[in-house]
Amino acid sequence: MDDLGYLTSGHNVALVILSFLQADCGTSEYGKELLSLGKDFNLTRDINGPRPDDGGLETDGHLSSSITAALLDVEPSVELQWPRNHEEAAALQQIAEGLREIGDQFEHNVVAEATQNLSRNISASPSEQWKDHLRWEVDRVMRRGVGLEHLPQERVILAFTLTLVKGVCKRAPRLLRNLFDTVLQRFSPGDL
Repeated sequence: MDDLGYLTSGHNVALVILSFLQADCGTSEYGKELLSLGKDFNLTRDINGPRPDDGGLETDGHLSSSITAALLDVEPSVELQWPRNHEEAAALQQIAEGLREIGDQFEHNVVAEATQNLSRNISASPSEQWKDHLRWEVDRVMRRGVGLEHLPQERVILAFTLTLVKGVCKRAPRLLRNLFDTVLQRFSPGDL
């Protein structure tokens, strides 16, 4: 994974976080919350929008826009708005993928227990304290050791944090927005 040097703006951090959280989300309530969040933060764009050839006649006599309209009801199609600079976009995608790989390693070791702890703690406290609960749970697990000491620790901490957030939000999608904001505060560009 490339270094975290491309995470110099809040927008890039939010983009990497959303990319991490979207992986394997399906079309559940959690997935719907992610789509809404991406739109609200202007991190996604609708790829079912009008195309230059929409409305044209297909060889079978049907209008191509009717196909697009039919698909709109099936599943929303959006994609993340990666930077136009291809090198920066590739680096951010590589960071997100590397974080997902680290997160997958966590899934087998410690995530279930830590997710339950975090979920219990944040459900019993106001959202202003969530950042502290999230930091405390990540620190607790990192002190315990996770077997990933060979990787750069800032990446491991970020991946573990995102894995915890994803685990909690899959169980309680209504918490996504507040936890997303909490992670953005925790990992603002100056903190990386």
